[in-house]
Amino acid sequence: MLKKIMKVLFALGLLLLLAAWWLFFKSITGFDKSFEYVYIPTGTNSQAQLLKALQQNGSISSTSGFHLLATATGYYNNIKPGKYRIEKGSNAFSIFRMLKAGRQTEVKLVIGKIRLAEEWAQKMGQLIETDSASIMRFLRSKDSLKTLGVDTSTWPTLLIQNTYNIYWTQDFGTVMKRLKKEQAKWWAQKERMQKAATLGYTAEQVYTIASIVEEETNMTEDKPLVASVYINRLRKGMPLQADPTVRFARKDFASNRVFYNHLKTPSPYNTYLNKGLPPGPICVPSVATLDAVLKAPATDYIYFVAKPDFSGYSVFNSSYTEHSKAAKLYQDSLTAYLARKAAKAAGK
Repeated sequence: MLKKIMKVLFALGLLLLLAAWWLFFKSITGFDKSFEYVYIPTGTNSQAQLLKALQQNGSISSTSGFHLLATATGYYNNIKPGKYRIEKGSNAFSIFRMLKAGRQTEVKLVIGKIRLAEEWAQKMGQLIETDSASIMRFLRSKDSLKTLGVDTSTWPTLLIQNTYNIYWTQDFGTVMKRLKKEQAKWWAQKERMQKAATLGYTAEQVYTIASIVEEETNMTEDKPLVASVYINRLRKGMPLQADPTVRFARKDFASNRVFYNHLKTPSPYNTYLNKGLPPGPICVPSVATLDAVLKAPATDYIYFVAKPDFSGYSVFNSSYTEHSKAAKLYQDSLTAYLARKAAKAAGK
């Protein structure tokens, strides 16, 4: 009799082990790729909401084992929102441990050249929980931006091109505070603040000059010289007459050409109509361009124009007469190039 009882107990124990394995350690992922992201929104506070999030897009095929673990530990009373990476083949136990510990997946924020608030809002809206419409309201709010020490024109100065790790659940204001700290750290390095002071400008003003240089040339060697031209014009009280500011005023970034009628575009950013720097940056410049402005050499250059060989480099001059000659060479070369291009197209 004892042997029969032992056999029954063993069989029951085996069944329980199999059931436990099936519930807690068998793969419950329902996707074919190597991983899937699960998003648990802030404010999720019920079993139904959580299980719906876990099953979205077929991420988890069965929630039975997870539900037992969550119920037994009281996890439903302390749900941690976030973006979680579920690996293919994950089981209920491993997923539960990750969510209970709140081990969110970091989100990589790569800051490159950004021109408009709409671009920044759209980019951030794809990376964090806050939607782009809410982000735009933040960027248009003087009160919100005032807490960061910027305004609706100067907010780009908080962005230093780099890659940052953030979390999906961080609200936009929190991300901007983090970027402000990173910006301050960047300016504190390599005597950048001292270099800006030597030039006679604030960090914000250097940033705005760099944004114009960024849009003016891609040639690394020319950037300090282009910066020197604009600095010289500012010191002489001349209008900057920077074509990129006109393109920014017109929100026309598709074409590099600025025509005479474009120069009349009414905007505080149009440096043909307004002396001094525009109200804020016209883009987020690269770190290399910012450093190029900070090391701008002392020159007497007032003018520059593209070289006629279309190499991308520029000819710099302090004399308007010499500049006019260089400009004519470029225009003649461009006219000839366009004529050849038109003839070739007509021949086809």
